[in-house]
Amino acid sequence: MHAEARPDIIEPSGKNRDDLERRDWELTAESIVVRLRWFGIVMGYILVQTRTGLHNPSAVRAFLALGAGYAALDMAFHHLGEVFLKRVPLFVSMMEGVFIALLCYHDVGLTSPFRWYYLLSIICAAIRYRRSVAWLTCLFHVCSYAALAGILGFDRPGTRIELEQTLILLVWTTWATSSLAGLLRSIGARLEMVNRDLREHRRELEERVAERSSALRTAQARVIHQEKMAAFGLLAAGIAHEVGNPLAALSSLIQMLQRRGPDSYTAQKLELADGQLARIGRTIRELVDFSRPASTMVTRVHLVEVVDEAFAILKYYHPTKDRELVNNVADEIPPVHAIRDHLLQVILNLVINSIDATPRGGTIQVDAEFINEFAHLRVIDDGRGIGLADHARLFRPYFTTKAQGTGLGLFVSRQIVEEMGGSLTYAPDPERTGACFVVNLPVTSAVESPSFSESSR
Repeated sequence: MHAEARPDIIEPSGKNRDDLERRDWELTAESIVVRLRWFGIVMGYILVQTRTGLHNPSAVRAFLALGAGYAALDMAFHHLGEVFLKRVPLFVSMMEGVFIALLCYHDVGLTSPFRWYYLLSIICAAIRYRRSVAWLTCLFHVCSYAALAGILGFDRPGTRIELEQTLILLVWTTWATSSLAGLLRSIGARLEMVNRDLREHRRELEERVAERSSALRTAQARVIHQEKMAAFGLLAAGIAHEVGNPLAALSSLIQMLQRRGPDSYTAQKLELADGQLARIGRTIRELVDFSRPASTMVTRVHLVEVVDEAFAILKYYHPTKDRELVNNVADEIPPVHAIRDHLLQVILNLVINSIDATPRGGTIQVDAEFINEFAHLRVIDDGRGIGLADHARLFRPYFTTKAQGTGLGLFVSRQIVEEMGGSLTYAPDPERTGACFVVNLPVTSAVESPSFSESSR
């Protein structure tokens, strides 16, 4: 049963991946070499047991036992994930040449079937190592076989022909196996290059999918917030309409009563009632202004005016009555490039958050300064502040520390400010309690551009 792939495994990259690929090739080649060695040992024992006329069968069996021990060590290292005598391949080739020559010598000489072990040794060297190692192994084996022929004597019948044919076969085998092994390595390298490109394309695709998913979630959150604001605007407009008509009627009745010339006490009370109705009328007009469709035109906006307007709206927010709102924005701050209604929404969001995080008797202060062509508007409170663990999550959609919050205010505010070419950051003062949010917006040039118009309240 195959184990399931774990999604949290990190794929190696760069040099580490190349090292792993090289190691995988070595272990795969070693697996083939181990099988070839055992094939040679088994065939050797079969040859000893099924043939007669050997010069020294006991010596042949002893050398085969030695070869079996070497093959066993090779296999043991392979199971441990290592290559036996990996750093001295030429020493191994020389020892194999001596080993094969001794087998042939104690068997029947130059015509011994053990001479084909030379071919197995060359094939193993070509699979295991570079082409140069395979050719040096061939050179060692040629010398080994030639030395064997010299020891046995060149004057024996057929010796020269056997020697020439075997040497030619060794050279041809070296060329064929080293070329084939090189081709396999080249194909493996190209396949790995293709795999690397595929992995890179997959990574890029996953990043793009993640970006698109994040953008989609952002758009969804923005739409949800806009729908809530639109619903609030419709509600405000409806309330203003329903309340405005009775107020107009009451105002007319008071004016009619005042024209009848009432006594001083009644006239005083009617004047007070008319003043309160006028106050309610102003509130309704502000509510209607706030519920009107938002403008999307970028204009020159004076920060002090927008903060005043935000404070005028927030005076009807119930928790504001127990807090002090301070507008310290100087008139000298240059106007900024912004969409007035959007900037008003940002300031409202920030100040409401400060009000909710500030205890009764607390102070919410808004100030601004002009630095490097940017106006830096700060909303500061002396409330409970924001925990260090929550700093990194402040501007994420749906993150909130309020019991009834939506978690969209700061997220949407940052989106709005960034669309206007600015930034919204959290920058608390370590020497005081509370929170501090900074809105950075580009100011307009000294000469007003024709595409911008002076904003009015």
